[in-house]
Amino acid sequence: MMTLHLFSQKFELVPAPAAWYLAELGEARGRQELFTRQSPQRLKRLIEHALIESAVSSNRIEGVEVEQSRVATLVFGKPILRDRDEEEVRGYKEALNLIHEQGVNLPVSEETMLLLHHMTRGEIWDAGQYKEKDGDIIETYPDGRSRIRFKTVSAAETPARIRELAELYDAAVKERRIPPLVLMAAFNLDFLCIHPFRDGNGRVSRLLLLLQCYHSGYEVGRYISLERLIEQNKERYYETLEQSSQGWHEGRHDPWPYILFILYILKNAYREFEERLGTLQSPKGEKTSLILHAIDKAKGAFSVSDLQNQCPDVSVDMIRRVFKILRSKGRVECLGRGQNAKWRKTEKWELGNTE
Repeated sequence: MMTLHLFSQKFELVPAPAAWYLAELGEARGRQELFTRQSPQRLKRLIEHALIESAVSSNRIEGVEVEQSRVATLVFGKPILRDRDEEEVRGYKEALNLIHEQGVNLPVSEETMLLLHHMTRGEIWDAGQYKEKDGDIIETYPDGRSRIRFKTVSAAETPARIRELAELYDAAVKERRIPPLVLMAAFNLDFLCIHPFRDGNGRVSRLLLLLQCYHSGYEVGRYISLERLIEQNKERYYETLEQSSQGWHEGRHDPWPYILFILYILKNAYREFEERLGTLQSPKGEKTSLILHAIDKAKGAFSVSDLQNQCPDVSVDMIRRVFKILRSKGRVECLGRGQNAKWRKTEKWELGNTE
């Protein structure tokens, strides 16, 4: 809540980069209704794909992974869960459903934060409960060395700080002095600095971000996974979070690096949303379009497994079939042999239908 305290005491003009992002995002929100009037079948495929990507990516950022072959079943089916990782992916999907279905009717409150944590943590003993012990954020290096990256709020102070954060956010929303997108990014930073739970803080923060987007009328997270975009920019995510958390306890921090990162993620989500709706040809070819889009966004060489991470609901056989077609047309070339071989785009590459 130190960022919201800072802004409530003194909020002047936003930095120029933030103003540019806000202007672009405002225009994107204006076009949002136009794009969502398109084919319901196209939008249905985007929603399903985003649901899978969000559940997988948000957990993968925290080191929770499940077998690719199980992803679609976990998200859309009701299988017997094999382990804790599968339970957490399933729980995150259910939390996403709650937000997508209730949207603006679900308040940003202490109760909602605890509920989302309980849903994402499943049957573990402290699901939906604040941390009981103090715990700093530790960064461990490859050579085994470690350092304290940030000292979080103590366990004793956490409940009061979370309630204060929710009250400050509600008051700022009603005052309307702070642009909503800046306000929700500032809230997100404060939540992560408080670090109210023993585990699962990052996942709850991303769910709250999605919920706050709905409250502000920015519904791109329904169609494009914000979690996947954050995962793809994970280094920058942690870098800006560290930059903006320095001096947070004293109220001497600079929140703008992290706020700008969140605005950047939203801008990319809208750009991708409009691009995807422009390239989807028909329900029959949408999985092909997902693969083509992933290839188009790839930087440098990529493998079948790389694309499956980007398109978790598309089978390996489907990806290989698309590779074969693209290779016959000279749009991609293989750089090796075997199932782990790398591929790259050629000068003939062009995003579009392979038929």
